[in-house]
Amino acid sequence: MSHTRADAGSSLSAHRRSRELAEAADGRVADVLVVGLGATGAGAALDAAARGLDVVAVDAHDLAFGTSRWSSKLIHGGLRYLASAQFDVAHESAVERGVLMTRTAPHLVAAQPFVLPLTPLVSRAQASLAWAGFRAGDMLRLAARTPRQVLPAPRRLSATEARHLAPSVRSAGLRGGLLSWDGKVTDDARLVTALARTAAGRGARVLTRVRVLELTGTGARIRDELTGEEGEIRARAVINATGVWAGELVEGIRIRPSRGTHLVLRSERLGTLPAGLHIPIPGETNRFVLVLPQGDGRVYVGLTDEPVEGGIPDVPDVPETDIGFLLDVLGSVLDTPVAREEVVGAFAGLRPLLDASGHDGQDGSPARTSDISRRHAVLTSPDGITTIVGGKLTTYRRMAQDAVDAAGAARGLPAPPSPTAALPLIGAAAPARLRTLSAPPRLVRRYGTEAEAVHALAAENPALAERVLPGHPVTRAELLWAVRHEGALDESDLLDRRTRIGLVPEDRAEVLSVAREVLAEAASARP
Repeated sequence: MSHTRADAGSSLSAHRRSRELAEAADGRVADVLVVGLGATGAGAALDAAARGLDVVAVDAHDLAFGTSRWSSKLIHGGLRYLASAQFDVAHESAVERGVLMTRTAPHLVAAQPFVLPLTPLVSRAQASLAWAGFRAGDMLRLAARTPRQVLPAPRRLSATEARHLAPSVRSAGLRGGLLSWDGKVTDDARLVTALARTAAGRGARVLTRVRVLELTGTGARIRDELTGEEGEIRARAVINATGVWAGELVEGIRIRPSRGTHLVLRSERLGTLPAGLHIPIPGETNRFVLVLPQGDGRVYVGLTDEPVEGGIPDVPDVPETDIGFLLDVLGSVLDTPVAREEVVGAFAGLRPLLDASGHDGQDGSPARTSDISRRHAVLTSPDGITTIVGGKLTTYRRMAQDAVDAAGAARGLPAPPSPTAALPLIGAAAPARLRTLSAPPRLVRRYGTEAEAVHALAAENPALAERVLPGHPVTRAELLWAVRHEGALDESDLLDRRTRIGLVPEDRAEVLSVAREVLAEAASARP
């Protein structure tokens, strides 16, 4: 196979979408209809297809349009859940982190070091508690059987070592640091794209821009958002994986959304960052603000955990109060605090937390969203719709497996057990194999074994090797690949999800014309 070709079975394109939408709505009955193409929905589509079921998966927008593109990009081992005695959730998180790092997506998920600087604001008692937590996290790694060479052990740092790994931290009074490790995904939206394409390679019809107008236990009335045409998709089992919007399709589902906000800074503002930072939030025992270097000239700072009232927007706004809070906590450890005008972008995601109790606070008030369990729940409606809510990015695979198990049981679908814990996503390979690829390391971290094909596009056509934005590594070849193989249909798909250029509005505006040119060129080249 030529290096400039992807596996045709897993490639998503406008042409394939049109053909498969017509097939899905032609009256035949699929085994499973999945609504929602975030991590959990795409994971459910893959899980069902991998069991040999006939699958249709739809989303009103794009792959990873909702919560799945707004995460911290971390694949957590469950340390936070230990602190609140949610041992089962903690163990599940550690197990799923290990699955991603060693079997299903080692090209996308790797170890990320973090430094907790021991500044005068961190008491010795707090430092001891944090150290105990990191040691407990290492025990979780051991219990999940994740090898030490994949996730190194935590250790204490001298003040000199801490300054080397966190050069922007204030040196006055710094008495050292604590080094810990967790998993980090190159890009959460790219993980979802890999899931969707792997599902497509197994025969699933993955259809974006298809809105569900009405959902029942036997299918959905839908509208093609590109043409306005309405139709029906019939299925033996239906899975509602729409996250914070789940209650809009199925009655009786109560969601308590929690807003997690991140800031976007230019990398040069904080200097070279060999590691991320854990910054304790004053007054909290197990919550931190995280500084997350991205390797693309940007750094994320997050995140908040604030309840959201009222309607659920397609794209959440970022309130100034969240920005101020994050800047204040960040400024508590820096030599020079970050000014508001140095924040070049910000984004917020809504966690789909299940409201199972109403009022949980001791005074009768609603519990803080930071206190609500991240355990996922699978619910079956009276007419047989299976809804999956709660959870988090790290455990998407287990959530998908549980949803397909429940849907199959509710509707009497015979299917073998889920094979996805051992099923590599497209592009996955062992680290030793990935290191031998003839492509830049940055492309390997984003495309895995397909990096050579993306790189070959640029080698064959020098115009495609051009960076689309000064100071940012994305090339025209990556945009073209996204249109040809990753289901990108418009400028927003390219800039806001297949790449993350759009997180900085100024950069997005500069690249918009390039994205339009690539879309036009790809359309003119179609047979």
